[in-house]
Parts: sequence; structure tokens; C-alpha cells
Amino acid sequence: MTYAFTQDVPIDATFYKRITDGLGEEPPKGLIIHIAIERPEGGLRYIDVWESEEDSDRFAEERLHPVVHPLLGEVFGDQLPPEPERLSLRVIHTWRG
Repeated sequence: MTYAFTQDVPIDATFYKRITDGLGEEPPKGLIIHIAIERPEGGLRYIDVWESEEDSDRFAEERLHPVVHPLLGEVFGDQLPPEPERLSLRVIHTWRG
């Protein structure tokens, strides 16, 4: 079942670039689309659509967290902040080009 969410993160585009550099060019299995936008009040908003929630969770555990946690450690040391809340979205249709 298609899974989608938004997530607001307190980082800027420069920090985000460090994350994407660490992830590499290979798109994750099951990802339909990932959009990162700058929020007017600061930080970024992610909008993700995945083939399944399991694909999203697998990517987070196997690829994303191993890249993000060391970068956050540079800022916060051993006291990493909690992961920002994901707001699940009810998908009624996807149309791929």
C-alpha cells in the first residue's frame, strides 16, 4: 500500500546537501518521490511518497540514519535530538510520468 508523509526538519539547505552527498545517487528501493522544500519560517519540509511504509522504514534504518546520525553528532554530540514527527498522509492516487 502506498505510504506518504510530510516531515518538518530544523536544518538548512547546506546541511541537507551534506545528507544527500552521504546518501549517494542511487535512489532507495520503493521510493516514488522525495521533495525537500524550504519553509518560510525556517527549516525544511520533506514530502515523501513510497511504495510501502516498510520500504520507507528500511531506507531510514539502513541508509538514512547511518548518514544523518554522525552529522547530527557534530552539532549535538552524544545527545541526538528526537527524530522530527512524521505526519502520515492518506494517498488516494499517484500518477507517474
